Amino acid sequence: MLSRGALICSIFLSLALAQQYPLIGVEYPESVIGNVNFTKLFSTGDKKSSGIHTWAKGAYDGLTTYARTQPLRCFGEDAGVPYDVAVLGAPFDTATSYRPGARFGPNGIRQGSRRLDVDRINVAMKMRLSDNITAVDCGDVPMVYTDNKVALRQLEIANAALLNRTSLRSFAGASIAQDGKFHPRVLTLGGDHTITLPLLRGVAGVYGPVSVIHFDSHLDTWKPLPKSDGPWLPDEEVPVSHGSYFYYAYKEGLLAANNSNIHVGIRNHLHSWTDYDDDYEVGFVISHAEDIEEIGWRGIVQQIRKTVGDNPVYISLDIDVLDPSAAPATGTPEIGGFSTREIKKILQSLAGLKIVGADIVEVAPAYDTQDEITQIAAANIGYELLALMATTPLVA
Repeated sequence: MLSRGALICSIFLSLALAQQYPLIGVEYPESVIGNVNFTKLFSTGDKKSSGIHTWAKGAYDGLTTYARTQPLRCFGEDAGVPYDVAVLGAPFDTATSYRPGARFGPNGIRQGSRRLDVDRINVAMKMRLSDNITAVDCGDVPMVYTDNKVALRQLEIANAALLNRTSLRSFAGASIAQDGKFHPRVLTLGGDHTITLPLLRGVAGVYGPVSVIHFDSHLDTWKPLPKSDGPWLPDEEVPVSHGSYFYYAYKEGLLAANNSNIHVGIRNHLHSWTDYDDDYEVGFVISHAEDIEEIGWRGIVQQIRKTVGDNPVYISLDIDVLDPSAAPATGTPEIGGFSTREIKKILQSLAGLKIVGADIVEVAPAYDTQDEITQIAAANIGYELLALMATTPLVA
């Protein structure tokens, strides 16, 4: 015999079904299950007022993907499904120098993107993302957390596997890829900034050396200490970290020549004035955070465009380019950073550049406020990066 509460619930369910499906009566569940229109049942009203899309049989209901992109088993059963942009998580933070926790960044950014939707119109860019690109969420690379070298190798191979596939869309004209084909792009959610090195290896393998636009409060081009000055034995390798990966990228020939790379938002303290000389040797020019006061966001955009020219461009954005008031949950926060409005204006004004890939790094949700402001900021920045990819096909 049903309890009183269960009986009441059963009655209300039957009445609700009868109202939505008057032709099938109130019998439940035998005569209902085979006749329910779940597309209608799981849709909650008018799209304009509710913001909820019509449910479909192919939906992964309940999963939190980045900006409601379709989740794919990109390395498994769905490996043959084509797409234009893959969102990929890199849960790695064991090469950080200060606050760990960015291994939880990918899921934190996805959480911050719950109100975003690739099917909605980006007003500033005057376009609906899904009209120009099909973006999917490939989940996280299951990176080893006890061996940095192995973990970064896992990410490198996974990223390269995605990049070397054929994209869903092709375009009139020649692709800028070295093999002449059109390949998917990857937006990576980090993870500490060390992940950019294996990501650049994959991008350079498809497009050759690229110009990097590096949004950060730190240079990240530090030369590793000589072995004699550190704890390493003569036969041991000095490991890469989130402050030296660009030095290694330069040594590997991954960066565009002729100082066609730029740091934006720099405001860290220096070990020595030679740090600037070393940075220039690696191939970068510098735009300091204070430039926003002197030349404004338009001047910064002009400097970026002049630096990278018509090269293939990779954007790497450390969330600490924002001021801690807008993004407290970072590995190495520095005061005096950009506002979210300023970073959006800068990014939106880069439309037309040939963005071959991008990452957002150093989001450490454990240090965020209960408002999730860092995660929300990072998610919205990712949305602008996808818009940049959507506006400009990679055509020579």
